[in-house]
Amino acid sequence: MTDIEIAKSVNLKKIKKIAKKLKYKNDIINYGQYKAKLPIVYGKKNGKVILVTAINPTKLGIGKTTVAIGLADAIKKLGKKVCLALREPSLGPVFGIKGGATGGGYSQIAPMEDINLHFNGDFHAITSANNLLCSMIDNHIYQGNQLDIDVNKILFHRCLDLNDRALRQVTVAQGAKNGVERQDQFTITAASEIMAIMCLCRDFEDLKIRLGNIMVALNSKGRPIYARDLHAEEGMAILLKDAIMPNLVQTLEHTPALVHMGPFANIAHGCNSIIATKMAQSYADYVVTEAGFGADLGAEKFFDVKCRVGNIKPSAVVLVVTVGALKLNGGASFAGLSSPNVDAVKLGMENLYAHINTIFNEFKLPMVVAINKYKTDTFEELSTIQTELDKANIPSIVCDVYGKDKIGTDNLAKSVINICDKYIDNNFKFLYDQQSTIKKKIKEVATRVYGAKGVKYSDEANKEIEYLTSHHLDKLPIVIAKTQYSLSDNAKLLNRPKDFYITITDIQVKTGAGFIVAIAGNMLLMPGLSKTPNVVNMHIDEQYNIEGLF
Repeated sequence: MTDIEIAKSVNLKKIKKIAKKLKYKNDIINYGQYKAKLPIVYGKKNGKVILVTAINPTKLGIGKTTVAIGLADAIKKLGKKVCLALREPSLGPVFGIKGGATGGGYSQIAPMEDINLHFNGDFHAITSANNLLCSMIDNHIYQGNQLDIDVNKILFHRCLDLNDRALRQVTVAQGAKNGVERQDQFTITAASEIMAIMCLCRDFEDLKIRLGNIMVALNSKGRPIYARDLHAEEGMAILLKDAIMPNLVQTLEHTPALVHMGPFANIAHGCNSIIATKMAQSYADYVVTEAGFGADLGAEKFFDVKCRVGNIKPSAVVLVVTVGALKLNGGASFAGLSSPNVDAVKLGMENLYAHINTIFNEFKLPMVVAINKYKTDTFEELSTIQTELDKANIPSIVCDVYGKDKIGTDNLAKSVINICDKYIDNNFKFLYDQQSTIKKKIKEVATRVYGAKGVKYSDEANKEIEYLTSHHLDKLPIVIAKTQYSLSDNAKLLNRPKDFYITITDIQVKTGAGFIVAIAGNMLLMPGLSKTPNVVNMHIDEQYNIEGLF
């Protein structure tokens, strides 16, 4: 059966019963029978946080969410109180190349079609709040420009939750009666600063402060202008009053899941909201969460940004690997990933070792490798991975989280719980000092996580760094926007490249979110559709049954 057929074959429990499992005693806000918003009320527990990350993936992903869901279900089977904390899907990948983000097979959160399509309106609220601020910027200029905004130095851009390359560069206010004509651009909603703010704020009061702190433009003298100068934060907060509450759903095995916010890890910080993770911690003994793409992107940002801001100390890491991803990194073609190739698996292990080094040696965290089994994997390929990891004293478990019987997930759950109990006082540490210079922080990530020889900067990036430093805006964490397919900034440079440099082409400050974005290589903040995107294979009938959604 397809993912959506499997999801529809399961009788879900009413969402009130799932809330009772968490012992959430306050009234929930129902969105139908199987979805709800939870008002921000914390329990009394302080659950252990388990991060699921991965090596550099193929273009079809690597199964982190599927593994995270299967792991949570397995922990529940062991009699432990567990809660998932996951990101919401963006419509960009759903209709693009990667599909939905609710897991797969028998390891899903549900109702999958609702979660993948609009969910409870959170992304629409973020898009509206973002574009309200944009309209207020242009209206202020049109109405006389009392703040002396330099129309060539507007830093905040419109967004849309779809892949649309035509919006990467646009002209707004064409026509004499429509304002001051200027060049602008769209960002995908998942990479917007409002999304980042929703992920990193602690409560509604903090949300309003962060919204007001958004640097929207510079004036003619080069001084910052903020959203609060336009009195925009209250209106934006009104649009976000429901979206700030985490969404409660369930797995196909009725494990509670808080699914809230969804930034991409290649062009944003790639983690679900601090509010959802902290709430999950307060109601469960174990929290399973995930960070986007490989450990070089999502996990690094989870540790250096989310954990720093949210005062979160992770207890264990699950590093997901697939035979296909290893073969791709080992030189196999994408078309040939289903064919046996032990030599490519062995070569691709270098990429795996790079991510192990990041987690174990740089962030000092205990970990286990989860080998996410596909039906095309051979026994020889799987045993090769385990044999090589055994030589390096790295624990690994082969698991089929996708299949009906979820083979191996019990062993993965036992291993993770054992790690959490054994290393209660682990030596987790951040990669860099937040008070360091911008270039030093970027260098720490580039050399120690990516394995780069050094960092090069464009003239524009150097100018931005000089400006931020002179205006005391440099003491913030760093988010590097980089391709997910390589440790470098070149998507074609696979495995564990040597003697390469990371090139920073642009620097952007997100004063509301509270971090600095360094754009590496030719990374774009608005993705485009492929020649044959997923949407062309989708169908809905008169009874609203959907096909092609996965």
